[in-house]
Amino acid sequence: MLPEIKGFYDPATSTVSYVVYETNGCACAIIDPVLDYDASAARISTHSADLIAEFVQAQGLTVQWLLETHAHADHLSASAYLKQKLGGQIGIGAPITHVQRVFRDIYNLEPEFRQDGSQFDKLFKADDVFYIGTLEVRALHVPGHTPADMAYQIEGNSIFVGDTLFMPDVGTARCDFPGGDARQLYQSIQRLLALPTDTRLFMCHDYPPEGRDVAWSTTVGEQRASNIHVNDSIDLEGFVTMRTTRDATLSVPQLLIPAIQINIRAGNLPPADDSGLCSLKVPLNRF
Repeated sequence: MLPEIKGFYDPATSTVSYVVYETNGCACAIIDPVLDYDASAARISTHSADLIAEFVQAQGLTVQWLLETHAHADHLSASAYLKQKLGGQIGIGAPITHVQRVFRDIYNLEPEFRQDGSQFDKLFKADDVFYIGTLEVRALHVPGHTPADMAYQIEGNSIFVGDTLFMPDVGTARCDFPGGDARQLYQSIQRLLALPTDTRLFMCHDYPPEGRDVAWSTTVGEQRASNIHVNDSIDLEGFVTMRTTRDATLSVPQLLIPAIQINIRAGNLPPADDSGLCSLKVPLNRF
């Protein structure tokens, strides 16, 4: 069975969010929803998330899951907002606890900040199986970009890969965040590329080269044939050398500082102070 999949592209962050469901009137999952953030004014808004909510309501869908592929560094998560608006459980990979421990120290977060993943409703372990209505989903642990990356394999034939892979002409994700590892990423990608060649892969981002429209769906076969970083002709050592060299040239993602603080809280804001104001921290000289 091929699930119904609706992608929502956010040009501000180059992020693709998804609604996945069997048919109208059924249960659905929302994957990697975006909360809009104006960095110049430190202002949050919900336009992107509201477009998703409008689609869900128009199709008569019931939100069962809000799935995060990892704690993103390039956009803020709208999972908490959409849970409040539409219901559902927020899920992420169980190794998010490692990410929480690392960034709690980097940001010197409040003593009450929990590092046990309890901000999320469900922590998926490798190869956990769950359901979106009657659609079977397997959580695939694909570390490398971060320790907590999960890909979601739906009905065996459609996989939401997060930041593990990009479109073939863009390549692969960086591995220089805390806990990232180029060797692990290569091994995670090989697990995905060992699947049947017609398996559909859905990207979390697209950064199209000049002259190409935005795209977010490809196949295992297309990746194996032409991914510029990790096709069938590239071995482990070649990939690690390329990835490490390339990562050393990359700047810090524009929204990393606000995004991580929100995303390790499942999209919730930090606790308000006595005046009701929520604030984010800006650790100097840490990134």
